[in-house]
Amino acid sequence: MSKTNPFPPHKIIGVAVIWDDNQQILIDRRLPQGVMGGLWEFPGGKIEPGETIAECIQREIKEELGIEIAVGEHLITIDHTYTHLRVTLMVHHCRLIKGIPQPIECDEICWVNLDDLDKFTFPQANIQIIAALKQSIKQFK
Repeated sequence: MSKTNPFPPHKIIGVAVIWDDNQQILIDRRLPQGVMGGLWEFPGGKIEPGETIAECIQREIKEELGIEIAVGEHLITIDHTYTHLRVTLMVHHCRLIKGIPQPIECDEICWVNLDDLDKFTFPQANIQIIAALKQSIKQFK
């Protein structure tokens, strides 16, 4: 007799809000196949054993987009449970240092202004990132 686990798997994800010199943010569209396919997201990925959040974000961005970034200030940590997965998103402001972003492991990439993020469809957990970004910018105005 096999037991089923009533709890979805949990992944800790390092997430980058990558800014360029024009104060635009890099987002990418998930590949159409798979869970949440076709939705836009802030790039990042799963933390590997023994890795810091900053190391994870830098590695994932290099693998997924082919660029080097500087990981900066922590923006927000989000715990969200989908029906199939529980995620903890560790979100950091980042700055593009070197390279031109390429859609290596995503369908498409786009530089957008903060005010334009609402025009894109994101996974539910990412909505809190957008709200935190808007709140943090308000504090500086």
